[in-house]
Amino acid sequence: MYSVIVVPPMCGSAEGQVRIAAGERLTFGRAGTDGGLVIDHEGVPRVAGEITAHRSFWLLSNLSEDQTYVVENPEGAGEHLKIAPGRMEAPVPFEFSRVVLPAAGDLLTFDVWAPRHAFRSADRRALPGAATAPAFALDRTSRYFAVLAALCEPRLRGEPHAPLLAVEQLVERLRGVWPTVTRSAVYWNIDYLALKLRLRPGPDTAEPGLRVNGKKESLVSLALRFDLVREDDLVVLAAPAGEVVR
Repeated sequence: MYSVIVVPPMCGSAEGQVRIAAGERLTFGRAGTDGGLVIDHEGVPRVAGEITAHRSFWLLSNLSEDQTYVVENPEGAGEHLKIAPGRMEAPVPFEFSRVVLPAAGDLLTFDVWAPRHAFRSADRRALPGAATAPAFALDRTSRYFAVLAALCEPRLRGEPHAPLLAVEQLVERLRGVWPTVTRSAVYWNIDYLALKLRLRPGPDTAEPGLRVNGKKESLVSLALRFDLVREDDLVVLAAPAGEVVR
């Protein structure tokens, strides 16, 4: 049974995809050796690398002499792996991946899908004893969560390196669900989030704090790294008419 699907550059249909089963290998490069994936660019080595399929993940070998490859998670808001030259069989855990090859000033990409990821139920309520305290307690109906979602939105929309919104831009983005929003209210909620998520000490022990830009970057980095805000959560920025965050 096929476990990994490789989508060549500019592939516009299922017929052009390459399916490989667990244990099978697919080379890629300029030469297309042994029926491998052809990437026709003078900056790509004749044999650039190799993909090996496993049941729910895949391995990437970088066969170039001097180029680092990057494997991005398009759903991970900046999550990526670097595969150094000569690295053999580096495991890639992402369900959806984009392989980025630097090639003579260009960045070439192709996609690899590992759709056989399986998950067990996380429901542990039947176990005896006290429940585990949540790692991050966030109220998704609150204004502070709307502020956090607005901060994360550009990077969750497929732009992992998008600049963060300025406070003025946050005010405009939030006005539809929070008509009375002000700059000072946004500043207050950013400070509150930094304190709630333990990115800065409480007011009794705090030294001179980071600038707001530094706090915003820290908040977004933490939220995206631990999936505190997902793309589905962006619905809080588009509440139905007459419904506002509290």
